[in-house]
Order: sequence, then C-alpha cells, then structure tokens
Amino acid sequence: MKKYIEEILNNTEAVLFDLDGTLVDSMWIWKSIDVDYLAKFGYEYVEGLQQKIEGMSFYETALYFKENFDIKDEPEDMIAEWNSMAVDKYLHEVPLKPGAGEFLDELKARGVKVGIGTSNTPELVEAVLSSLGIKDIIDTIVTGHEVEHGKPSPDIYLEAAKRLGVEPKKCLVFEDIVPGIQAARNAGMRSVAVDDEYSRDFWEEKKTSADWYITDYRDFF
Repeated sequence: MKKYIEEILNNTEAVLFDLDGTLVDSMWIWKSIDVDYLAKFGYEYVEGLQQKIEGMSFYETALYFKENFDIKDEPEDMIAEWNSMAVDKYLHEVPLKPGAGEFLDELKARGVKVGIGTSNTPELVEAVLSSLGIKDIIDTIVTGHEVEHGKPSPDIYLEAAKRLGVEPKKCLVFEDIVPGIQAARNAGMRSVAVDDEYSRDFWEEKKTSADWYITDYRDFF
C-alpha cells in the first residue's frame, strides 16, 4: 500500500464512511429517480437540485420537495415511494467504488473499526451491503432518520463514534460531498475527500476542505 496510508491511519481507531458516492457507486440513480418522481406531479427536473439536497436526510429532502414543488403527499409516503424506486437498483446495479473492498479488508486486518454514516434509508443500506457481501465487515450503521440533523451537522458521525466507543479525534471520515466533509470537521474528526463524478464540480473545494483526498481507493495500493 502507498506510504501515506500510514499517515492517515495514524492514531485512527475507527474509519467512518458515507455510503453513496463514497463507498458505493450509486449517485447516478438519484437524478433518475428525481426526474421520474417530479414528472409524476407535472414538474420538470431543475438542474442543480442534487447539489441543493445533498447531505439532507430523506425526511429533510421530502420537506424540501413539499416546499419547493408543492407536493401534497406526506413525507413518509414520499420516502416509501423513493425506496421502492431505488431498491431494485441497489440490489442489482450498484457496485463498490474501485478498490473499496480491498481497503475494507485492510482496515479489518489492522483491527480498525468500520462504520457508516449515511442519509440513506435502512432498507437501501441493508440491500446494497448484503448484495455486495460486505455487511459483516461493518461494525455500525447510522442512518439519517436516527439523528436530529443531517450533514453538515455532526450528529450522524458523533452517533457512529459513540456506538463504536471511539473518541471523535480518533475517527477518520471518508466523504464525497462538501457538507459531509464539513460534518466530519464539525464532529472534531479528520476527513478524506473521495472523488465522484456527481460532485466533481466541487472537487477543488472538497480537496481544500478535507485533510486528505483520493481519486479512488486504489490510490492506497
């Protein structure tokens, strides 16, 4: 593995991952779902929508849709429909990011605890981790509905650290979006920015916001 992995894992007892766009290559499905969902109510997709809702929990996203698109459905019904639209893709079409599997194996070999902090729903997290065969590698999973505030608030990562019994300063967070990197910083944790096609316009900001950055996990090998 490349030398600087020793630097970033120094004094690290837990590594926390965002899921979509960070650990798995799934961001491509959400625009498609938003396009189809909004069309159902007679609205066209608004460019830049993904950037506005990134980091929000599903419930926060539902409230945003209700306010900005005058959708009458209840948030719980909206979330259920989004889950239904996404579950098949997560089960059959979403892969791990390149090199992520090998990196997870390396963390476990080193005795580093592994957690996920995601705004996604428990059902979709369960689907993708099971289909990829990595569920048993993950020590804890915190989803957006379990905390009061979504990213960039630190809630989700602080809860993951609490469950793992690790001090925030000994946690390292991998994130693909700026609000997620900010959430890590707000939690008192170090962070690694991960490149992803759907947040590439913010790559320079991601690099300067995080402590380290990688194009993908193969950078460690």
